[in-house]
Amino acid sequence: MTINNIEIEATIDRVKNMMAKEQDLSSAFRASLEVLLLLVTILVNRLGLNSKNSSKPPSTDPNRSKKPRAASTRKPGGQQGHRGKTLQQVCDPDEIKVIKVDRSILPQGHYKERGYEVRQVIDLDISKVVTEYRAQILEDSQSKRYVAPFPGGINRPVQYGIGVKVNSVYMSQFQLIPYNRIEDHFLDQMQIPVSSGSIFNFNQEAYERLDYFDQWVKNCLATSGLLHVDETGINIGGKQSWLHNASNERFSYFYPHCKRGGEALDEMGILSQFQGILCHDHWKPYYKYGGSHALCNAHHLRELERAFEQDKQQWAQKMSVLLIEINNATNKQWGSNLYY
Repeated sequence: MTINNIEIEATIDRVKNMMAKEQDLSSAFRASLEVLLLLVTILVNRLGLNSKNSSKPPSTDPNRSKKPRAASTRKPGGQQGHRGKTLQQVCDPDEIKVIKVDRSILPQGHYKERGYEVRQVIDLDISKVVTEYRAQILEDSQSKRYVAPFPGGINRPVQYGIGVKVNSVYMSQFQLIPYNRIEDHFLDQMQIPVSSGSIFNFNQEAYERLDYFDQWVKNCLATSGLLHVDETGINIGGKQSWLHNASNERFSYFYPHCKRGGEALDEMGILSQFQGILCHDHWKPYYKYGGSHALCNAHHLRELERAFEQDKQQWAQKMSVLLIEINNATNKQWGSNLYY
């Protein structure tokens, strides 16, 4: 038999009423019962938390169900206002194939050429390209040898080119394809053997090359007028970690760390220099940073939802409606989707 929160709360209220009427209970016993009831109330409230009234992720919602999609009334293809991506002919094709008219099937007579009817096929040519560099060697009359220098970065008898590295990093870091499938791609499509160790090295090299860009983005965020910050739990190698985020209207910076507090925020290297308005969710460590603070209304809405559902606070529902109306009016006035 399943007992819902309302039944448990009703039972707790009855026990409290009975305790109030009972005059023979000792002070110590009465205090013990009150502590037990408080603990039960806290546990019951925790059972009612979900992604809509707390910071819990949607994946932890109990009995989460997906609503079936209603049948669409839209016609197939692009919808009204959709910006299409129709292929367009190019003015400089890589290859031109001229198709001659078979004159043997034409009626007898004299014909003049009037140009061409053009159709283009845009295709993809996946192939391996091997470039061999041959550095000339000269030798003088004293048998002293002079070797032409190779271009920068060409320092091994055989090595991967920039195209292989870029393609590998793109599939690994942007498309999030597993290493073994990237190996299969290069071997099956282009007959290029690429190991997991090489893919890791490509990612590491890209990371090091992006150091300047990393510092530039951090500086742009640290000197902006408004900054949004938050953090969420993640799993790294089977261990609980935290992914910290700082963002404005142009950039988002993510920083993983094993800790959640000020140590991680200082190491991220953004908030310690920030002097603008810091928007966050009331978390105490954030108050150490920024010139002033704004509290995130997305978090407020979840907390108000909990106050209405579990604490039966009627004002909380009215405040939620008001916040949403303010947000909609702001968006309408300024024509943009602002945070609320």
